[in-house]
Amino acid sequence: MPNDSMERARLTVERARELRRADVERRVGGSATHAAVMRTMALQGRTGFRRFLFENGLVLAVFSLFLLAFGGQVVTGQRLYNARQRDRVQPAVGLVGYLRTGTFVEATAENWESEFLQMAVFVVLSVYLYQRGSAESKTIEQPDPVDQPPDEARDDPDAPGPVRRGGFALLLYKHSLSLSLFGLFLLAFLLHAAGGAKAYNEQREQHGAGPVSMLAYVATSQFWFESFQNWQSEFLSVGVLMLLSIWLREQGSSQSKPVASPHSATGE
Repeated sequence: MPNDSMERARLTVERARELRRADVERRVGGSATHAAVMRTMALQGRTGFRRFLFENGLVLAVFSLFLLAFGGQVVTGQRLYNARQRDRVQPAVGLVGYLRTGTFVEATAENWESEFLQMAVFVVLSVYLYQRGSAESKTIEQPDPVDQPPDEARDDPDAPGPVRRGGFALLLYKHSLSLSLFGLFLLAFLLHAAGGAKAYNEQREQHGAGPVSMLAYVATSQFWFESFQNWQSEFLSVGVLMLLSIWLREQGSSQSKPVASPHSATGE
């Protein structure tokens, strides 16, 4: 009977899934959560490009959102710029021309600058400071894995190259995250200053005033207003996340404590 054959096939598939799940639970541990088991099972069924997408989905999703937002900024920014050009009886600019304007460079760089600054500062502060109950803090009572001396892993073949080499390479590598973020902040800071100076001089030219140097522009209140208005919002968002993670949860997120953890649990 066709229906009997379909039913037997369905039961065979379900039995195969049960056996596969039991095997995964045995290998990842009997106490593994349902989500962990399902992730392991999903990973087993992916190879090549599908596995790459599965293992790098978070970064790919975030950068895709960045590109969409960046594209929206460019399109709407060009329209706004040309609208202001028409109001000043000035010629409109094309897309490439807009990307070269001080207005675009300044607006983009000042936002990147604040992002890299808050991440760099937070990385450094989290080395020395704690927040009880926050998922964003290191543990307080117990030793935290991030404080493990890297010299202990020097003979580990899976350790990064600088760890195995030691010396100056290890010294730089131990602080490579904060150094990179501060370096990106400095680059964005300089782009903000250069783009802002160009836009500032365009405005001065329209009023018959002479241009100023990039260094002179950095000394203006306008430059620091542009910087501080972005910096304060970034530090606020980090502080809010640290505090909210004490009492609030998001199941499955690495930025949250487990839902059943007490409010006083720190760094979980």
